[in-house]
Amino acid sequence: MDRDNGPRVRVPEQRAPEKPGTADALRFTVLGPVRAWRGSELLSSGSPQQRALLAALLLREGRTATASELIDAFWGEDPPSQALATIRTYASRLRKILGQDTLVSESGGYAIRTDRAALDLTLAQDLAGEAEKARAAGDRCQARTLINKVLGLWDGEALASVPGPYADNQRTRLEEWRLQLTETRMDLDLEVGCHAEAVSELTALTAAHPLRERLRELLMVALYRSGRQAEALAVYADTRRLLAEELGVDPRPELAQLQQRILRADEELARPADEPAPAPAPLRPAQLPATVPDFTGRSAFVAELGSRLATAEGSVMAVSAVAGIGGVGKTTLAVHVAHQARRHFPDGQLYVDLQGAGAREAEPETVLGSFLRALGTADSAIPDTLDERAALYRSTLDGRRILILLDNAHDAAQIRPLLPGTPGCAALVTSRVRMVDLAGAHLVDLDVMSPEEALQLFTRIVGDERVGAEREAALDVVAACGFLPLAIRIAASRLAARRTWTVSVLAAKLADERRRLDELQAGDLAVKATFELGYGQLEPAQARAFRLLGLADGPDISLAAAAALLNLDPHAAEDLLEALVDTSLVESAAPGRYRYHDLVRLYARACAERDEEPVERESALSRLLDFYLATAAGVYALERPGDRLADHREPTQYSGLTFADRHSAQDWLYTEANSLLACVRQSSGSGAVRRAVDLLWATKDLAESGANSKQYEAAAITMRDLARSSDDARAEGRALITLTNARLVAGRFDQAERDAQRAMRLARAVDDPLPSCWAPNDLGIIALYQNRHAEGEAYLEQAIANFRADGNRPGEASALCNLSRIHLAMGNTTSAVALAQQGIDIYDELGHALRGANGRYALGLALTQSGRFADATEQLHDALAVFRDSRQRLWEGMATFRLAEVDLAAGLPAQAATKSEQALAILRGIGGEWRRGNVLTVLGRALSEIGQPGRAQVCWREALEIYETLGSAEIETVRKLLVPTLPG
Repeated sequence: MDRDNGPRVRVPEQRAPEKPGTADALRFTVLGPVRAWRGSELLSSGSPQQRALLAALLLREGRTATASELIDAFWGEDPPSQALATIRTYASRLRKILGQDTLVSESGGYAIRTDRAALDLTLAQDLAGEAEKARAAGDRCQARTLINKVLGLWDGEALASVPGPYADNQRTRLEEWRLQLTETRMDLDLEVGCHAEAVSELTALTAAHPLRERLRELLMVALYRSGRQAEALAVYADTRRLLAEELGVDPRPELAQLQQRILRADEELARPADEPAPAPAPLRPAQLPATVPDFTGRSAFVAELGSRLATAEGSVMAVSAVAGIGGVGKTTLAVHVAHQARRHFPDGQLYVDLQGAGAREAEPETVLGSFLRALGTADSAIPDTLDERAALYRSTLDGRRILILLDNAHDAAQIRPLLPGTPGCAALVTSRVRMVDLAGAHLVDLDVMSPEEALQLFTRIVGDERVGAEREAALDVVAACGFLPLAIRIAASRLAARRTWTVSVLAAKLADERRRLDELQAGDLAVKATFELGYGQLEPAQARAFRLLGLADGPDISLAAAAALLNLDPHAAEDLLEALVDTSLVESAAPGRYRYHDLVRLYARACAERDEEPVERESALSRLLDFYLATAAGVYALERPGDRLADHREPTQYSGLTFADRHSAQDWLYTEANSLLACVRQSSGSGAVRRAVDLLWATKDLAESGANSKQYEAAAITMRDLARSSDDARAEGRALITLTNARLVAGRFDQAERDAQRAMRLARAVDDPLPSCWAPNDLGIIALYQNRHAEGEAYLEQAIANFRADGNRPGEASALCNLSRIHLAMGNTTSAVALAQQGIDIYDELGHALRGANGRYALGLALTQSGRFADATEQLHDALAVFRDSRQRLWEGMATFRLAEVDLAAGLPAQAATKSEQALAILRGIGGEWRRGNVLTVLGRALSEIGQPGRAQVCWREALEIYETLGSAEIETVRKLLVPTLPG
């Protein structure tokens, strides 16, 4: 906290004001300690009294201060007999430091002559004036930026340690101005839609300035807009009680009116009164893919769709749906039309590939989250459920003119939540199916090109000169392509890339029925025939790569993984992949990464089924699994030196990548997360289940990251079921431990306990050391969370013995740290500290950064309960830094929560409230309701201690609801906190 007892404002780093001109120019600060610089050199400003003279002259901003005025400023009504001589002495000393041209004598007084930009106060005043102008002009984002710059000029208390009545008065004035600026900045935060982020800072500010009603008003608005209506009303109740007790007055009318608006659930209060959207300068997304430069024909469709989009402003449901077979050019047409219509949608364009033809179409709630972010909604303001996201999406679009391109939709049900609901917006949909059940939509059926359009497209790609010389051969080519745009583009691209070929050569190749299918009818067979045309032109090695790469389930594949699947060195694999990119059969998603269009992937798999022996298909996926397992095990070993997984995992025939450090290893793990988990899910072949389970084990960090927790749990369930159906007790036991880990992260402890119990029984039956060690360790954690301390102690002592028997020192350290928490819960703080320190010593000896942070987390808890708050804070801060660096969002949130507990125990409730709010934001969507209940309980305690009991009661009631739903042991603790409002 600063000397004024106020919280530090969230602003940029403070710097001395920079004066334009020479490098040795003088600069001064009064918004903090009174200081002077010459260039980058800090000058000595002398004694406190001498600094008081400097401050008095600086604050006059160039005006002359007479001797009598300075004496009054220094000593008030009781100056010493030598006051004038003292002033002259101080002035003489300052003149030697600053120079005669800077500190001048005139009219019996003194003045400092300098540019306005040389003093931080005048610079702050100028910036504040610019901010007022920007706000008046409606540019709230610029105003907010300027106010932040003003606040960034403060460095603690203004005129720090400067004596005298004048300095005291000026200090009070400047602090009041600082608070007014802070209120303005917080008001702007709310106007630009940052209400969720503002709650924690406003909580701290109201604690520091409890009688300042404007801050209370802002906090009420921020809470209301964050969906926390009960807490907002509780703030009013707390304020009314406090004002009555301290001052004997009621809240000002504005605060009372705000309470009534909240009680009425005033919709206008949910956003700035003079704006249609939360942010004054909303983002203008421009997500449309690039249109093809050789777009050809389709003039009737372009005119029809363009006309519909141009009149969208007066239509409530301006939706056009383009349907047709794969490869007919739906996306190309839609993107082209959308680009032409951009001028009708000045507020932006959204685009998404809904992957409707794939095995796993995009989920509407995921797409809505992406759209809301693109529209400027903060992550913390995005709701969890589909219905809430859809409602917020429609509200965000209200009053804006935005075009939404929904490409490759699966069905009408998938896109309904993604449709705008207000005039001015429009949606353009492409799909393989006709959306006859999409009410109000304008349906367009896209057929193949006319012969003239097909020839024109072919000519634009190949060139006028080559086609003009062989027009009949060119007509034969487009006819053989079935006039399907994608087939024409593939054939033309291959011809354009081969300057030695003539059009006749290509026509002859396409006329050979062995090179293409005759089935150019409708539906998927037509799509398959189109791709067969390009596939038939591939060299054998290219065709093999095309077939086998299509077997992998992931959204894309890296060059290294593709090389493993193909059993080639990376250079040879890259040559093949780039050749496939040239034919448009494969897309280059990013440098070194490749993906299939979903229909092309299906076709590639059909080719593999037809042209590859089953053993070769299994071998390819086995090599991919080997590569992922070997690489992930290496990442695991870097994170956990000395862990025994390397000795107990299934052997692999194919080697993986190696990494120089843990950060590059983590980058690989999180980049490949979706592909890794997809590989696990499809590993059902003979001999693959055990390796897939070990891959899950090696990627445990994905479960705790938050980004991949649900996918990880789904993969663990799949592998558990596969192992059980194949009667593989060893694989099932390990799969159950990975599932236990996922459910611990989600806070579903009963399910986690059942999984761990079965895993332990299976491990004993097959004598598998991995689950034999980790199952009792996990059961001990679960017992801790459920307040079964004696049982948890027994489990963890068993785990320690098992880890030691297996020579697994990192596992032993984990169990020791968990046992520390059991001892702490049983009141044995001394042994808790010792056990945690033993675990940390092992981790540090082995070089465990991330797991060492888990140890420091446990030690921080023990030190907190021992009353060693400074030591606890140090340990938890160290742990928090590692968790953030390692992208472990669950543990980042929990470490922040534990720091809040330390602050509360140390008598710093305002800081505890701020950190609790931060923890709630970090843990959004991860950790489960039980952990959220714990954070709400601590937040309530902190709020109660800073004089906000009404809001505290709201937090405790929410926590109680959570605990009652879960049947948690914490029910009685929270009931006691709610005694004043609960019967019995």
